[in-house]
This record gives sequence, C-alpha cells and structure tokens, in this order.
Amino acid sequence: MQIFLFIAAFIAVLAVIFALQNAVPITVSFLFWQVKSSLALVLIMAFIAGLITSFLFNFLTHLKRTKATITLDSKSLEKQTEITEEDNNTNE
Repeated sequence: MQIFLFIAAFIAVLAVIFALQNAVPITVSFLFWQVKSSLALVLIMAFIAGLITSFLFNFLTHLKRTKATITLDSKSLEKQTEITEEDNNTNE
C-alpha cells in the first residue's frame, strides 16, 4: 500500500513540475470559441478528455461482450435442457 502512495506522490510532483514549466499563456480556438489559458492546463484537460473517451469506448466494448456472453450462456442452457430431455425420452 505504501508503494502506491509513493508512486502517487511522485506523479503529483511530476505534475507540479510540468505545470510550472508550461505556465505560458496560450489561446485555444475551436470554431467560434476562444479561450486563453496556460499550456499546462490545456494539455492536462486534453489528456483527461482522452482518458474519458478511452474509458467510455472500453466500457461499451465490455457491455457488448457481457451481453454476448449472457446470450451464449442462455443458449447453452437451452441446449443442455434439450439434450437432457432427449436422453430421458430415449431411456423410457
């Protein structure tokens, strides 16, 4: 557990150093929208937007796989029930 705290503290120190070294104000323009902010803030926001996008795509893929697994499990159960019923009918 302490190693995770050490790693988190190390990443926090790196983030502070990054922010201090990239405090240059820039203007970001998108369509009719303009924002003046520090370079570090813009880069961090772009990184967070990428993380959220990646998480959403992975989550949707996970949902599709889970749905497919449930469908296959139910079909497998139906087949097992059919086979069991056929075996019971032939044994009688």
